Amino acid sequence: MLSLSELWFLLIAVLFVGFFFLEGFDFGVGMSTAMIGKTDRERRTLINSIGPFWDGNEVWLITAGGAMFAAFPHWYATLFSGFYLPLVVVLLALIGRGVAFEFRSKMRHERWRKTWDIIIVVSSALLPFLFGVVFATLMKGLPIDAQMQLRPSFLDIVNPYTVVGGLSVTLLCLVHGLLFASLRTVGDLRERALSMAKKLMLPLAAILAIYAVMTYFLTDVFAVRGWALWIMVVLGAASLGLAAYFVRQKREAWAFGMTGAVIAIAFASVFIGLFPRVMVSSMGSAFDLTVYNASSGAYSLKVMTIVACTLLPFVLGYQIWSYYIFRKRLNDQHHLEY
Repeated sequence: MLSLSELWFLLIAVLFVGFFFLEGFDFGVGMSTAMIGKTDRERRTLINSIGPFWDGNEVWLITAGGAMFAAFPHWYATLFSGFYLPLVVVLLALIGRGVAFEFRSKMRHERWRKTWDIIIVVSSALLPFLFGVVFATLMKGLPIDAQMQLRPSFLDIVNPYTVVGGLSVTLLCLVHGLLFASLRTVGDLRERALSMAKKLMLPLAAILAIYAVMTYFLTDVFAVRGWALWIMVVLGAASLGLAAYFVRQKREAWAFGMTGAVIAIAFASVFIGLFPRVMVSSMGSAFDLTVYNASSGAYSLKVMTIVACTLLPFVLGYQIWSYYIFRKRLNDQHHLEY
């Protein structure tokens, strides 16, 4: 039976997987505005395709951060103090992206809209890259001492392994977003989204394969959870192969589901490989942060569990309802707000 600390580790993993599945296509659509949006109206159509969803999707990240703070305060403190600068950049990019979505349509001046469009593209690419770097460092290990203090150097965070991890997440989100755009649009825009997704399938498969090989040799997660991670690798490869097949068949709904499965498998693999650790210390396994030495007290976890069980159904119900209401495709006849 799971302890409360193990249960909350599982819940945080689910929240992060949900965030990257949902916000992943937001990031991808934001990046795609510079790739397949030829006119201002097409770019507005792409942004409107995620208009009802992007802010709700970010709730998953806020909830995951809040759960981490309450359930694992030592994990939260060590991670956020060590990654202060990258996480400030993440915060600024999230703010800039949200402001750009809301402000680009407030004036009809061309330079005004181009400025906000650039911010949307840059922030949409920067965010998955930084998240990929952070999660890669969690698996590779960081210099955490006996006092749970983290003082990483530049190369502890930025190195070939973490950069490949960041690029993998960015490209995966881009393909995921292109498929979502093909689901929500019609005509030439849909065809261009499918065509671009098809072209990117091979580079995506290559960089994910490279990252998997680097993970095997540069981290200990396969040694810790070998059989489970090999199963995840096989499932991920099969999902990516099916995504490529469905793209060629122009069955974008199935292809979108498969890229979503790749994202879920990839980030679930991070937490499976880490467990029972939450952060790996490169200074020795005795200094690892685990679900046991980084967690809150039993009473706090019990209260959190009761609150979560009470509120979570309402949050999930609202998100399911919003996706159902805004399920139809967009075309040139729709009023474009953003």
